[in-house]
Amino acid sequence: MTGRPPAPDPAPADHAVVPLAPALERRLHALLAAGGRRVLGIAGAPGAGKSTLAAQVAATLGGACVVVPMDGFHLAQSELERIGRADRKGAPDTFDADGYVALLRRLRDPAPGHVVYAPEYRRDLRNPVAGAVAVPADVPLVVTEGNYLLLDDHGFGPVAGLLDESWFVAPPDDLRLARLVARHERYGKPPAAALAWSTGPDAANARLVAPTAARADVVVGPDLLG
Repeated sequence: MTGRPPAPDPAPADHAVVPLAPALERRLHALLAAGGRRVLGIAGAPGAGKSTLAAQVAATLGGACVVVPMDGFHLAQSELERIGRADRKGAPDTFDADGYVALLRRLRDPAPGHVVYAPEYRRDLRNPVAGAVAVPADVPLVVTEGNYLLLDDHGFGPVAGLLDESWFVAPPDDLRLARLVARHERYGKPPAAALAWSTGPDAANARLVAPTAARADVVVGPDLLG
């Protein structure tokens, strides 16, 4: 880490959101046509653009959608240091998978008039923040995004069955790597350290996630990405 404090995550309003591809928008409306609460999962490797695609979905649907990232279930930095996993933060066993599954079950079966609160991960704090995302019962679509939504191991096995539809984001790998390096630099890593993390722990997680694309309903490749 450098001596300067990391910048906070940019607000969505700071960046223009590219419109969702028509083929994906059609899938969204078909998903919602059945009525009731629906859960869409967006999976992919680190740096694939999952949060960007989730923002596109949210912009398309406005108040009919809430985004609940899996990253809110990162173990706290202090706990990762205590159990000796801080050097590979982001690996599947550095998350509270059971807590994430429990939240998805609550989100699938909303109680009328009740709000479910979900955590979010703050990169500037390097920690999750509890109760940061409000999901009212009358919101028809919850979008959840993260690396391990379609993984069968490390406690994530039940997640796929709690999704009504799943998309796997698959941009060109050189673009994904460039995004990762830039993101690590933005949050305080020197260029060499950013590249080392992106081609080390992040690359290991990407290799783990890659085969899970076969379980997705849609692979969102370059032709569907803005």
